[in-house]
Amino acid sequence: ELSVKMTDVFENKVPEINWEAIQQKAGSATRNASATVLGVLATQVENMIVASADLSNSDKTDGFLKKTHAFTKNDFSGAFLQAGVSELTMACLSIGMALHGGVIAACATFFVFSDYMKPAVRMAALMEIPVKFIWTHDAFRVGEDGPTHEPVEQEAQIRLMEKLKNHKGHNSMLVLRPADAEETTQAWKLAVENISSPSALILSRQDIAALPAGTDHTQSAKGAYIVAGSDEKPDVILVASGSEVSTLVAGAELLRRNGMKVRVVSAPSEGLFRSQSKEYQETIIPYRAKVFGLTAGLPVTLQGLAGVNGKVFGLESFGFSAPYKVLDEKLGFTPDNVYNQVKSM
Repeated sequence: ELSVKMTDVFENKVPEINWEAIQQKAGSATRNASATVLGVLATQVENMIVASADLSNSDKTDGFLKKTHAFTKNDFSGAFLQAGVSELTMACLSIGMALHGGVIAACATFFVFSDYMKPAVRMAALMEIPVKFIWTHDAFRVGEDGPTHEPVEQEAQIRLMEKLKNHKGHNSMLVLRPADAEETTQAWKLAVENISSPSALILSRQDIAALPAGTDHTQSAKGAYIVAGSDEKPDVILVASGSEVSTLVAGAELLRRNGMKVRVVSAPSEGLFRSQSKEYQETIIPYRAKVFGLTAGLPVTLQGLAGVNGKVFGLESFGFSAPYKVLDEKLGFTPDNVYNQVKSM
């Protein structure tokens, strides 16, 4: 039995997990939803090791830690590494464990600190090492910590790895920014099942409203899918990932009251979406469609999805220090501004 188990882990056999049994709290922050999943993985995946750069209670890898214990001097019986404020070293250690084999390695910190990890992330992509990078506090909604802790350009940077191919001709990285708690479960499923490249999960600090009732979150495996307005030929298609999707859903309601037919698309991974058939892509976001994109990052993050008749509203400056709801209003991330932006197209 042990021999079979050892063979399975060194051959990167995907662990069997009952994903449908994972119960999420609707409306929770996606970092908290990630903690729920990590708690399950800690009890069901014996060869998983998770690391955090001195932020386990904030990046919510404590969901994993609570079900195991941290490595200490002369005691390596646990499955958690407290890496300290050493993001690059943590990433390199995770890559090393994965290179050794037999270990599913994951590491976490705030998204803005992914900048310290970029050389290691690139090496993981080049070597096709399936490390799971967990990056929380995904946008300006970090709030009072201010612009030093508020990622803006980071998502555009890391999504370039979805466009860069590895030597097998596949996307060199899987990048996922889920829109609600249930989509976070699906993002983790994709990351665990991805054994051919590194994966990134980009997660929110603040609570996010659940996607509309009836949403089939499993469709997120296609990279982009319709969450509202699938039964109509739309006048406009609204596209976003992560926190901004719920803002689009609310903005779409205002537009519908004004007589517009509106489709809302959640796009957690453009790389996955572009890997689908042309027919599927055309079904979700037709080439000639009028598209409005909303991103808490640089507008370029969504310009590939907005297309020839599109418009993207995003950030083009550093953030500010204030509560996130104040920043939403100040920076224009509101349903009313979605309405105004679309009406001006």
